[in-house]
Amino acid sequence: MPLNIVLVEPEIPQNTGNIARTCAATGSILHLVRPLGFSVEDKYLKRAGLDYWNWVDVKYYDSFNELKNQYPEAEFFYSSTKALNAYTDVRYSDNCFLVFGKETAGLPEELLKENKERCIRIPMKECIRSLNLSNSVAIIVYEALRQQNFKGLASSGKLTKYSWE
Repeated sequence: MPLNIVLVEPEIPQNTGNIARTCAATGSILHLVRPLGFSVEDKYLKRAGLDYWNWVDVKYYDSFNELKNQYPEAEFFYSSTKALNAYTDVRYSDNCFLVFGKETAGLPEELLKENKERCIRIPMKECIRSLNLSNSVAIIVYEALRQQNFKGLASSGKLTKYSWE
């Protein structure tokens, strides 16, 4: 089963485009929770995703509760700079949902409080507010995939020759 990347009210089209490209490269499903801070026809969104959009399974929701109700048995992890657990401290299942908030505010505090045992963070210096959203998604996605031995990806087994040969 693929990983699920959830962006709650993303605001910057270039970030979402970069995340879509990460989803294409990893076979992850991209879940977008409205309102979006841009049009899905936005040229910056398309440019950042390059020609990978046809490789991305994108699903849209009008609220985070709508998404949660659609996947009642799913395992959710919530990314936040306020979390106690590092993203490397948890075990990710195949089809878990990795949830990220909007660039200017992160996830709603109420959601974080309700799920504090499932909140994860990327360690960084205290004087730094946060990392770029698309970088954060890539870091956590690849940790989850590493834990699954990169199942389904080209590097999941030993290559028999170099690609340039």
